[in-house]
Amino acid sequence: MNASGARRHGTAAPSAPVTGPHIPRPVRRLRTVLLTGAAVLALAATTAPAPAAAPSTGGPTGSHRGAHDPGGPWGGRAEGAERRLDRLRDDPARLHAFLRSMPKGGDLHTHLVGAVPTESLIRYAARDGFCIRTDNHRAVPGPCPEGTRPARDAETDPAFRRAVIRAWSMEDFKPTDEESGHDHFFATFAKFEAVAAVRQGRLMADVKRIAAVNRQYYVEPLITPQFPALSRLAADTGWHPDFGRMRAALLAGGRMDRIVRAARAEIRRELARMRRILACGTARPRPGCAVRMRFDYQVLRALPPEYVFTQLLAGFLLAEADPRFVGVNLVQPEDDPVALRDYRLHMRMIRYLRGHYSTARVALHAGELTPAFAPPPDLRFHIRDAVETAGAERIGHGVDILYEDRPWQLMATMARRRVPVEILLTSNCEILVVCGREHPLHDYLAAGVPIALATDDQGVLRTDITREYQRAAAVQHLDYRELRDSARASLEFAFVQGRSLWRQPGEYSPVPACATSSPRTGRLAPACRALLRSSPKAALQWRQERALAAFESRFAGGPHGAAAGGRG
Repeated sequence: MNASGARRHGTAAPSAPVTGPHIPRPVRRLRTVLLTGAAVLALAATTAPAPAAAPSTGGPTGSHRGAHDPGGPWGGRAEGAERRLDRLRDDPARLHAFLRSMPKGGDLHTHLVGAVPTESLIRYAARDGFCIRTDNHRAVPGPCPEGTRPARDAETDPAFRRAVIRAWSMEDFKPTDEESGHDHFFATFAKFEAVAAVRQGRLMADVKRIAAVNRQYYVEPLITPQFPALSRLAADTGWHPDFGRMRAALLAGGRMDRIVRAARAEIRRELARMRRILACGTARPRPGCAVRMRFDYQVLRALPPEYVFTQLLAGFLLAEADPRFVGVNLVQPEDDPVALRDYRLHMRMIRYLRGHYSTARVALHAGELTPAFAPPPDLRFHIRDAVETAGAERIGHGVDILYEDRPWQLMATMARRRVPVEILLTSNCEILVVCGREHPLHDYLAAGVPIALATDDQGVLRTDITREYQRAAAVQHLDYRELRDSARASLEFAFVQGRSLWRQPGEYSPVPACATSSPRTGRLAPACRALLRSSPKAALQWRQERALAAFESRFAGGPHGAAAGGRG
């Protein structure tokens, strides 16, 4: 799959270099020196408006402390699980075990190339004969030239292996005056992109396997197939500010149609490879086979307008042609100078294309900023423009919400429209230094905005969805019902096709067809069975509810049972 590493730092895929006009390489370092820690707070206090405080009267649009359990056969047994969680908050190992066994829905924000453990990438590099430069630990194809070592050395030399892991991930990273977490994170992708580019089916298999181990049933990775071909088309077409003329020029001659067909064929090949790796359809399929996967087309936002528009058009066309593609998104650092300059233009592009193509859904990285990374004016409108101009149906990160103009009014709009935020706690802490109480998670909850915990780049960040739930419980003090709501939201707001099991988005009461069915016993009313057969989304939600009912029943005992905190 092309452009595997391009999703974060903007380089073309090494497996299919772009020919013709030069494609600009976006700036990967925003500052020569980035302040962190206390210096970030000082900078925020002196150079940017203070984040908005909650109104003293009226306030946010209501407190959210977890949804009530519906009555009847859908009535939950959350109290025991809640007590169990409370007893384990200060016991990391047992808290992790508890949360790992909890059904956690899906992952709505995961970049395929950054989702695989670094140790796996090293193993693939060794198998495929790659070499690793000794100066910057970048992987290059063999045979190994001077200044490199065979990647297989990283499997036998512990010191070299540690150095590669640290270079390709956030393992043991400590920010310095010379390199921030932001810079180190975004620099990792160029170092292993050549390895990932030739292993896309393997990466998909790994992502599904990891999801299954962590009791998730759905993943929605971000990918950019056929990036080099799209880049050549954009360069040949050039830019025209009239979106209609730009679209017509890209569609003329059939090149775009051929690229879309090639992207579909590429995905078909990689999914077939993934199924072989997981032994899907055999007598002994691996657990990852049961995890449903759909794709969001990720668009590199730090490129000139013709490249961004061309990629967006391809993403919308792919969703029209192939049900495996369900959404579009913008990626790369939001603080990149080009991304900042063209942000409003990008939102208008999306609004225009949504007027012509109705299938693709829109999730957007927005508000992945702090005063340390962007000037004050750019903190005031990104999330709002994503919601109100581009019509985003999900927001990724949303960290700078309190620096937006009229933030509580914006959150009220998001709550009313049921626009969830993909919450990425480890990512925001490691990259933006927004940790603990500084994170706006509780502001979103207080405003009634749905949230869904997700991983971002779990391989690079050395995390997984269980660790994200653990951080939410131990650091952010989310209660069990709030964690359960996150798991439910991750399927309710997934772009997978089909009607929902729930009456209203984010309000977890079943539709009338399923009201008399029982997740605890598995009994299905005929109308509910028909819904599950016709709707992939409802089928995933039913699977989640069945698993939740079984999970909660483990802790539904009396004061001397598991609910009281016993180890059983």
